[in-house]
Amino acid sequence: MGKVISFSFLIVLLFVGCNDDRDDNVTKANIRVRNLSSITFDSVQVGEAEYIHENVAPNGVSGYFEYEVAYEYNYIEIVSETGAFIYQPIDFVGETPLTPGFYTYELDVTEEGEVLLNFVVD
Repeated sequence: MGKVISFSFLIVLLFVGCNDDRDDNVTKANIRVRNLSSITFDSVQVGEAEYIHENVAPNGVSGYFEYEVAYEYNYIEIVSETGAFIYQPIDFVGETPLTPGFYTYELDVTEEGEVLLNFVVD
């Protein structure tokens, strides 16, 4: 009987411990930027939003910003000491806006100045 109670308690603890409170009141797409390059991103603008992800160090991550409308890929402008780099999608025809949740744009800049984007659902 004691083993059943201990096992039941363990199961309850696992469910309570795995609760992710940040998803409870999410109403928009929340996007952050992860810098996969070797340069510091002084600023990163995603889409037409007024938010600017600032001072994202190599292998660093910015905070999340809420976006009214966002896609798996988006216009991105990165400004660093070494210059400005742009990721410019052609269009969003056929694309579905992101649902409310948490997402990361993993960004890298090649030696040729091309911006590479990897989309991650957090």
